[in-house]
Amino acid sequence: MRVVEREPILIGPGGRRPHPDPLPEGEGEAVQVPAWRRLEVQLVALAMAMGALSHGYNLFAYPLYVTDEGIYIQQAWAVLREGRLSPYTYFYDHAPAGWLVIAAWMQVLPFQFQTFGNATNTGRALMLVVHLASVALLFVTTLRFSGSRVAASVATVLFNLSPLAIFYQREVVLDNLMVFWVLAALYLVARADRHIVTPMLGGLAFGVAILTKENAIFFAPAIAYFAYLQARRSASRRFALTYSAFTAGGMVSIYFLYAALKNELLPSGLNFDLSNPPADHVSLLYTIWWQASRNDGSIFDRNSPVWQYSFGSWLPKDTFILAAGGAATLVNFVWGIVDGRKSYLLVASMLSAGYAVYLLRGSTMLEFYVVPLLPFLAMNIGIAVGCIHDRLPMIAGRFAVATLLAVLILHPTWGYVLTIDEFGKVVPQDLYKLPLNSVQAMQLAWIRKNVPADAKIVMDDDLWADLHDVRPYYRWAHSHWKASADPDVRDKLFGKNWRNIDYLVMSNKMLLAMQQNNADKREDWILTALANSDQVWAVERGDIKLEVYRVRK
Repeated sequence: MRVVEREPILIGPGGRRPHPDPLPEGEGEAVQVPAWRRLEVQLVALAMAMGALSHGYNLFAYPLYVTDEGIYIQQAWAVLREGRLSPYTYFYDHAPAGWLVIAAWMQVLPFQFQTFGNATNTGRALMLVVHLASVALLFVTTLRFSGSRVAASVATVLFNLSPLAIFYQREVVLDNLMVFWVLAALYLVARADRHIVTPMLGGLAFGVAILTKENAIFFAPAIAYFAYLQARRSASRRFALTYSAFTAGGMVSIYFLYAALKNELLPSGLNFDLSNPPADHVSLLYTIWWQASRNDGSIFDRNSPVWQYSFGSWLPKDTFILAAGGAATLVNFVWGIVDGRKSYLLVASMLSAGYAVYLLRGSTMLEFYVVPLLPFLAMNIGIAVGCIHDRLPMIAGRFAVATLLAVLILHPTWGYVLTIDEFGKVVPQDLYKLPLNSVQAMQLAWIRKNVPADAKIVMDDDLWADLHDVRPYYRWAHSHWKASADPDVRDKLFGKNWRNIDYLVMSNKMLLAMQQNNADKREDWILTALANSDQVWAVERGDIKLEVYRVRK
């Protein structure tokens, strides 16, 4: 009789701890699943069920559809309907892997973009699937890092129930897809199964993460260091590290090869002058230079987006995960340096710290850019709680962890599930009860009933796919971003003349976006059209207001 043991768990550089629950196997008998394996499968299933409930309930009603969701869905629409990466000139503002995945999702559904009622809902259904996969990967990776089921469970509970995570992870944004690929890369590196193909697949997954959202590169130092730790005691370490780097680089190089084959890698005359961009064709390297040069202020500028979003959007939604996650990251970082046997602590802290550097360094930023930080803050909190739990008596440790999670989830002060409204009553979080998106459905229905299909419309991107994918097709409906900046729309369709606009479909805060985008007066002619228009439809709900204007000719 031989003993079948659990696959070892990484607890430090070269340190491994076999599970103490061996399973005897008789010759010719069916191999039974060990008790520890069944428990972990049950915990993963429970975590995924919690994620399905927290992220899926009220998914199609809250939060309000936003511009970026519309942009990525319209690009997926262009892939399926036109065989292009964008319905407009693709100028390499983002690598396309994210909306290629969205397009593949739409392709396999029975009614494609309209399967879940409208295009954005169908995209949000994909975000739910991606979140559940990310939950499973986060659980297993945290378990591999720490060897603690408590750490993995705490991390996934926070990742599932954080109001900050739920709010942005419901939205159809590239960051959610990027998080999945980064976690997949970590999972593959953490396997350490001595097979060359595993680190290769890990490198491939990380390459896809970069092609989904370029800022995944800020996770590279942590993942590379982790891969080194996993491979350094292996006889095939050079092959493992080389092949993983090769597959990651090879995947990213496809993007550059695509641009080169289209003669869009370099700008004409090697002109990288940001004040006088080349006009004859777009360029990947010019766009990278332009993106790297954008700066809205760093952490040292109190008016920068990182300050505005931190105190205006992120902390009000979830103070706990940001504060506790930051503290846990610092503690794990110091502990990992002091105790070389616990290098997994250093890796976990590097994952959070590396992306935090990106947020703090100063660049153009949007609210949902915090998304990739959240699973790794949750991981660091989970690992810290797991370390504390392991140093307490079993009963006391379990009671402490259960109390912490119960208070965090149920106490309205933290606002995870319950909160206190303006009348002092304890009520469910807005995430679970507000039906905001019905107002956008009303706006879309009014347009279909009252606006001719051949009308020239300036709008936001949130309704773009639905107006172009469902009869009647509104061929001349374009976002104000394209109407103000894309020569094909601005000059050829509208002639930069406000009288050529028939209707303005205003999303919530679209006017503010137009004003902020008007530093070089590019939106002036559209704002003139708005000043010469009559409001023909409007709806308000709380601080949300949607409108439709008819331009007076």
